[in-house]
Amino acid sequence: MSLIAGSYEKFIWGYKLKPLKSHSSSNHKTLTLTQLFSYPSHISPITTVAVSGSAAASGSNDDTIHLYDLSSSSSLGSLLHDHTSSVTSLSFYTPQNLSFPRNLLSASADGFVSIFDADPFVLLKSFKVHKKGINDLAVHPSGKLALTVGRDQCLAMVNLVRGRRSYYHKIGKEAALIKYDASGDKFFMVSEEKIGVHDAEDAKLLCELEGNKRVLCATPGENGVLFTGGEDRNITAWDTNSGKVAYCIEDAHTARVKGIVVLSKNSDGDATDDPHLVASASSDGVIRVWDVRMAFKEKPIPLAEAKTNSRLTCLAGSSIKSFKRPQVGNSASKEQNAGMEDL
Repeated sequence: MSLIAGSYEKFIWGYKLKPLKSHSSSNHKTLTLTQLFSYPSHISPITTVAVSGSAAASGSNDDTIHLYDLSSSSSLGSLLHDHTSSVTSLSFYTPQNLSFPRNLLSASADGFVSIFDADPFVLLKSFKVHKKGINDLAVHPSGKLALTVGRDQCLAMVNLVRGRRSYYHKIGKEAALIKYDASGDKFFMVSEEKIGVHDAEDAKLLCELEGNKRVLCATPGENGVLFTGGEDRNITAWDTNSGKVAYCIEDAHTARVKGIVVLSKNSDGDATDDPHLVASASSDGVIRVWDVRMAFKEKPIPLAEAKTNSRLTCLAGSSIKSFKRPQVGNSASKEQNAGMEDL
């Protein structure tokens, strides 16, 4: 199981989560975050990271996307596709029957969405979706569509099969984040401290959650749970079915929480994977791993932590298996393909 974090200081940080020891009598596990790599992979602050299996990617204000192979802790260089603006969001699409991502999607501050094949990494299509910059992008579990929100106060739906925008709607406020739940039946849209829970079929607002301060990161868990973090320095688990807080780890960090990853159970039953584990990263430079069941205690203690001494901006994670190494190809070789017809 690996975590990758980006920082304002242009550094990329890679860690592997390992069990240190286990006490069979109490089923207690002690975990450790072992550093895989750390170096300045961009020439401007890193804005977004994404992980799927052993493939990882980072985007930056330097208009580039950098690729990594986590299984060998190696850098694969930058994608051969020059963005004309900052990369604001990255997302892999991995079909359920595959162990390696099929596509990488990126969104940028000039309103464009780009679709890449992931084997090898080559550009399929890049097209305009928003009039202003895109703040976030979420890929549906089917891989056939994606949702984006932008600085133009609009929500857009992208047809990933045809490679074009299929829906564009003014929502009257700027949303910073958008996420699908695990089933794809609902999506969550974050604006300041408010979180809208919507039906994915018709975008109907089902309920609205309201935090104490601005929400800066969000990720869905199991059974309708949504984890959020932000300026309140807490990790909050929302029950999106009831619209109430399920539990909260207060003061999880000494500064704002900038990234949360749910470390779900691996299909092969890897002992390091636990459905109750959640990782968080903060601008205080610390990455922590929590057993969320401890949230019901007075003061939960992280199972593992790593101090980067940098201002972290984003976090992503994945379980590691034996995958073939990704390749970086010439983006011009497949640029003539209109979309992802192979889905």
